[in-house]
Amino acid sequence: MRTLPLVAILRGLTPAEAPAVGTALDAAGFAMLEVPLNSPQPLDSIALLAASHPAKLVGAGTVLTAAQVREVHAAGGRLVVAPNFDAEVVREAVRLGMVCLPGILTPTEAFGALAAGAHGLKLFPAEMGSPAVVKALLAVLPAGTPLLPVGGVSVVNIAEWRAAGSAGCGIGSALYKPGKSAEAVARDARAFAAAWHGTQAA
Repeated sequence: MRTLPLVAILRGLTPAEAPAVGTALDAAGFAMLEVPLNSPQPLDSIALLAASHPAKLVGAGTVLTAAQVREVHAAGGRLVVAPNFDAEVVREAVRLGMVCLPGILTPTEAFGALAAGAHGLKLFPAEMGSPAVVKALLAVLPAGTPLLPVGGVSVVNIAEWRAAGSAGCGIGSALYKPGKSAEAVARDARAFAAAWHGTQAA
């Protein structure tokens, strides 16, 4: 989070693409790589990325059950991201020493996720809210709670999310789509990194 608090969401990534895409993101400074479990052979991709980038926080998205948490852990993943808040998923991730970012949209979900042990919160889908929602949530959440909007974040609007207090963002299709070349991923990853750093307070 201190280096570059952007999560690369690699939905649709295949094991064959994983090494090159992982290298491209590494070169751009991305430290958090998420392979959603509804991708082809996601555990294989996670294992490849975790083995080749041990200093990075590699894991899975769209994690819906405690059993899936254990599968991700067995593959070498250390990050669990979900579109929703499920207390069992959070508790299992915490038990295994993994970083857990459940999806929330309301204060009720947010406080429930934190009570279960979540390390941070994924505001999802961010398109249903706005940077003003980030401000409102952070006004009532415990100080220092990392809140990361996901959904619709772009190079153009990332400054607005950062200015509202977002601790980072999740970047999906604007960064990676199935079949996108590693060179194109590298170009867009550099653009996102530059946009984020450009919005950092001096």
